Amino acid sequence: MPAWLSLMLDAFWPLLIAGLQFTVPLTLISFAAGLLLAFAVAMLRLFGPRPIVLLMRFYVWLIRGTPLLVQLFILFYGLPSIGIVLDPLPAALIGFTLNVGAYNSEVIRGAIEAVPKGQWEAAYSLSMTRAQVLSRTVLPQAARVAVPPLSNAFIALVKDTSLAAVLTVPEIFQAAQRIAAVTYEPMILYTEAALIYLLFSSVLSALQTRLEKHFGQHAVFAEQQR
Repeated sequence: MPAWLSLMLDAFWPLLIAGLQFTVPLTLISFAAGLLLAFAVAMLRLFGPRPIVLLMRFYVWLIRGTPLLVQLFILFYGLPSIGIVLDPLPAALIGFTLNVGAYNSEVIRGAIEAVPKGQWEAAYSLSMTRAQVLSRTVLPQAARVAVPPLSNAFIALVKDTSLAAVLTVPEIFQAAQRIAAVTYEPMILYTEAALIYLLFSSVLSALQTRLEKHFGQHAVFAEQQR
């Protein structure tokens, strides 16, 4: 057996375990928390008082206008200088959550604004409150618009978690770095890490396709019921 193949086989399980123990939970938790934050930010930007709207705009502008890597460095390496010390994993979770929240708030806001005004007016004519209009009419339609870009953002986050390696979070890329430091074979180990990320992304892409078909079928059914 070639030496490079033997090395890849030996490193496969450590890399995969690092992915399952850290990359997957980091992705799921930060995306779920970021999605809640994104929804809150989108609602406040659409319906909040002007000072809150301006504050939310500033947050989105700040996060979208600065690199994620710099944000992670500020959280983990910068905050200790003012007395705030975060462990690697919480710092990564906060950084990814804030990033996901800013970017996806624009997706959600755009999806809500894409719902025709006539839908709002028709719902209001039935004496619905704003909350009822949103929950029964607007958000179900906006969800169909938002699912594809949100799914793409989720897949992108899987790859972005590799940046947590700079905070010493032992995810896939950091595990590959540790093994490469011992074996002196960075090309082989980093290629294998890339293939594992590709595996995770491919599985998620297949799930995304099924999810989009599911929402598409519901949309067709809803049209037929009208």
